[in-house]
Amino acid sequence: MGKYAIEIKNLTKNYGKNRGVTNLSMAVEEGDVYGFLGPNGAGKSTTIRSMLGLARYQEGEITLLGLNAREHQVEILRQVGYMPSEAWFYPEMRVKDAIRYAADVRKLDCRTESEMLCERLQLDVNKKVEELSLGNRKKVSIVCAMQHKPSLFIFDEPTSGLDPLMQAEFFKLVMEYNVKGTTCFLSSHVLSEIKKYCRHASIIREGKLIRTDSVENLTKTNAKHVRLVKDGIEEDFIYRGNLNELLRDLAGHDVSDVVIEEPELEEVFMHFYEEKITK
Repeated sequence: MGKYAIEIKNLTKNYGKNRGVTNLSMAVEEGDVYGFLGPNGAGKSTTIRSMLGLARYQEGEITLLGLNAREHQVEILRQVGYMPSEAWFYPEMRVKDAIRYAADVRKLDCRTESEMLCERLQLDVNKKVEELSLGNRKKVSIVCAMQHKPSLFIFDEPTSGLDPLMQAEFFKLVMEYNVKGTTCFLSSHVLSEIKKYCRHASIIREGKLIRTDSVENLTKTNAKHVRLVKDGIEEDFIYRGNLNELLRDLAGHDVSDVVIEEPELEEVFMHFYEEKITK
């Protein structure tokens, strides 16, 4: 087992009567591409904001890159490339000035890297931020998060608003940085992204971590998607039992059509979201 880029122990963050996350623990090894998966409102952003010191949490301990998150926030932020779910910049700024401003805050010359990123993402640096679409504001956010070549990426729903071509280019960039040693922590509710690009993942629901494993194990299933016409009635369901038993059950019926196939990824994961959480 290698060193941990992220280690969270028993994190609890309350919002008044509403609970953000409860007793959450996870560890991300250096060099991993790690997915943080859950439906909207599950607690992904709360966890990320707590990690970065942008939200004060009541209980727990967080360590990023070997540094305590409460005591070394400034040093941690120097080494992290953070991309929030919603990108906000000064609207009157031109794109190139917003990107340079992000580099100047870190007292770094990132021009070579930022020019490469803007070219790859097809970003017009002469436009004002207020003239940009959501997708292009996302691109600015990507450049600001990547241009200083950080040790750790923390991305919160990074591909929302990007067209498919730019989503693919974004992940191509992530994997290129990862090969050079950058760890990536990626929150998403897009299951296909997690399966395609991440090696390990945690699933969160209603503020509680319900499963952590390799993506290969999380997506492994014996379930089948069954569509059939039985006794003149169409049925469409996920079957998790023994297929021989299903066929025996169907033997006494008039089955005019049947299709048995691998389920969609969303269907595989749905039981994680629907299972009752033990209080």
